[in-house]
Formats: sequence, C-alpha cells, structure tokens
Amino acid sequence: MPTMPEQIAPQLLIWAVALFIIKHLVADFLFQTSWMAKGKEQPKNWLAPLLAHVSVHAGGALLIALLLAPQLAWLAVVDFVVHGLIDRSKTLIQQRYRFKVEQAAYWWLLGTDQTLHHLTHLVFAVWIASTAIAG
Repeated sequence: MPTMPEQIAPQLLIWAVALFIIKHLVADFLFQTSWMAKGKEQPKNWLAPLLAHVSVHAGGALLIALLLAPQLAWLAVVDFVVHGLIDRSKTLIQQRYRFKVEQAAYWWLLGTDQTLHHLTHLVFAVWIASTAIAG
C-alpha cells in the first residue's frame, strides 16, 4: 500500500486542492461544449470529443503545476490519461446498462465518476505539497 509522505506543506496542499477543484469546475462544466459532452458518449466518433475534453483538463493541470511545482508539469499528462480512462469507463458502463436519469444507478455512476476525478486531484495535490518539502 502506498504511504503518505511524512511531511507535506499544508498551505501548498490547501492551495493545490482548491485550484484542482476550481479546475474541475471550469473544465467539466464551463469549458466543456455540448460537442464534447455528447460526442464523448457516442458509440462512434467519440475519440475526438473525448480528447478535446481531456486536453482542457490537462491544460488546467499544467497551469496548476507550473504555478505551484513546475518540476511536476508532467502531472498534466497523467491527468490527461486518467481523466480519459475515467470518462471512457463511465461511458462504456452507461452504454452497457443504459441507465436513465430517473434511475438511482445513473446517479451512482455519475457520483462515482466525479469522486474518482476528485480523488485523482487529491493525489496530485498531495504530490505537489510533498514535493515542496522534499525539494
């Protein structure tokens, strides 16, 4: 099991968490176009909208890393891959089971998707905050 670093910079952790929450809001709800949102969930021609969507997320992660820990700019690539895997997995489950908005399972799936994104961001924030102490 991975261990938590013994020391982290608490103020940096708070800033990183806050910035990743804001990044998620901006990328998922303000900058995501209907082409991205609908397109990435289609059975065909889903790749371009998904790549565009995760690129927005990766761009936000890159800005956060450059601001707080430039040596971790590569986290943007990790965000790109992880966000894409989470979103694609959600779509495949949704397509397989055809959950409707009226069903509890639809909301469980959406909530799980969002939680996985936020947990990913928490890991990034801890990494950034622990790098400040180590570096």
